[in-house]
Amino acid sequence: MKSDRRTLLGAGVLMSIFGSARLAAQTAPPAAGGELPPGLPQPGETIDLWPNGAPGMPAQPPVETTTERSEDALVTDRAVLGITVPRMAVFRPDRPNGAAVLLMPGGGYRHVVVDKEGYEMARWLTARGFTAFVLFYRLPYDGWEAGPDVCLSDAQRAMRLIRHRHADFAIDPERVAAMGFSAGGHLCADLGTRFARRTYAPVDDADALSAKPVCAAPIYPVVSMSLPHAHPGSRELLLGADPSPELEAAHSPDRMMPGDAPPFFLLHAEDDDVVPVENTLLLRAGLKARGIRVETHLFEHGGHGFGLRKAVGKPVEAWPELWRAWTKGAGLG
Repeated sequence: MKSDRRTLLGAGVLMSIFGSARLAAQTAPPAAGGELPPGLPQPGETIDLWPNGAPGMPAQPPVETTTERSEDALVTDRAVLGITVPRMAVFRPDRPNGAAVLLMPGGGYRHVVVDKEGYEMARWLTARGFTAFVLFYRLPYDGWEAGPDVCLSDAQRAMRLIRHRHADFAIDPERVAAMGFSAGGHLCADLGTRFARRTYAPVDDADALSAKPVCAAPIYPVVSMSLPHAHPGSRELLLGADPSPELEAAHSPDRMMPGDAPPFFLLHAEDDDVVPVENTLLLRAGLKARGIRVETHLFEHGGHGFGLRKAVGKPVEAWPELWRAWTKGAGLG
């Protein structure tokens, strides 16, 4: 088995060096008009998740729209909504280290914030040898047949596709992690706890593979769907205006913890005035109750949505290196 994996990884390295031009973008990265800032690498390669179109299309499909929210010409902050072609934007390192990270940006389940919590983190990861995949997931309020499971369907499918195509990217299929931010942190925790739940009908050989990440890192995550700790906007867009207690519990990862969940890395600022720190504490308690490995970092200051750019100059700036050091003992490093 080990020799087979080495052979596959070697083939992947050759593909990464000589054949990347053949893996061109399927669905173009988002654009919001105007010139993109110089010096910020943009993905030229994407992977559409569903070969025959996303399942359960609404009767009135949404229209994908990208909005540029940044007022700084040198920094992009695009928000994408109305996604009908779920996909991954691929960031390849110059020298792959054999590990990959599936990134799930936040956006309150209203849109997907692809720059601040996607592309920026992907660039950080590729500079350190990781292959990064930024997930453009469908949004639950658009009327998809899967309802509140639609985002998880895309995350599960993405994990399986990364493993299925690991040789194309010089990736060890057993070293694929998940990381998510805010509502994307909820999706990350959902994937880390409900990876085995069937949320869609299999479409090809990739769906025979596991969707379980080797480790999961929900960053300032939405976790609970029950008040008072739930983030009201995410809760309503995911579950509706008046969800039942049973529906709340089914979509609160701290209450859906399996005994075989992967190790978790948790991070939150205690002065977060958008998603209360209690969300991370509840998730930690749920992990501890099931005997799952978990590392938790709480910072006094940082607020919400700091990612990389808003952490500069604060103690919380250290968080990516804390995660990287932790991964070495969590199966990714």
